[in-house]
Amino acid sequence: MTLNDAVLSRHTVKAFEPGQTLPENDIETLLNVLQNSPSSVNSQPWHFVVASTAEGRAAIAKSTGGAFSYNEAKVLNASHVIALCMKSDLTEEHLQNVLEQEQKDGRFASEEAKAGQDKGRRGYVDMHRYELRDVPQWMEKQVYLALGGLLLGAAMLGIDATPMEGFDSRELDLSLGLREKGLTSVVLVSLGVKSDKDFNASLPKSRLPRDEIFTFI
Repeated sequence: MTLNDAVLSRHTVKAFEPGQTLPENDIETLLNVLQNSPSSVNSQPWHFVVASTAEGRAAIAKSTGGAFSYNEAKVLNASHVIALCMKSDLTEEHLQNVLEQEQKDGRFASEEAKAGQDKGRRGYVDMHRYELRDVPQWMEKQVYLALGGLLLGAAMLGIDATPMEGFDSRELDLSLGLREKGLTSVVLVSLGVKSDKDFNASLPKSRLPRDEIFTFI
């Protein structure tokens, strides 16, 4: 499948076929996409909870009751559901952890290069913490970068996917014990095989025309 094919064929799945399990190697590919997602100054302020069992999906489905009940089946009938989460703060421990991993991965030719990377990243963190005062929003943006890559990766593999903001984040945080880990949920993605009840599959894609959304200079 070409990139153009994937972009044009991708759609938000409205119903999954129960009992259909995705190949493990495809899931591993998508986990690799998430692990290698880009983030501002390589801050990586995220964590991904992957539910591949009925028990795991049920735990996530607890957050889709009430006003969000329309999403419950999309969670329970999927093959895998991923909760994309963000950290509650960019702590000193996290910043050091990222820096040390960069060193292990051979990104620094010298101690000066390491110190420069650390200073540059902290400069952005401090700007968002003290001047812009929007650290949570900044971290959330990085999670949505990962979401975009995940959806495109799924489309390239021919995997049906549904991104969902329609869930009770407080309920999900409590159900998965996220707050004790310094995390909070941002968005869900269900992965699986669409069913014949997926009415969205037969509808044409609709986007604004290019002359409205592009300016060439």
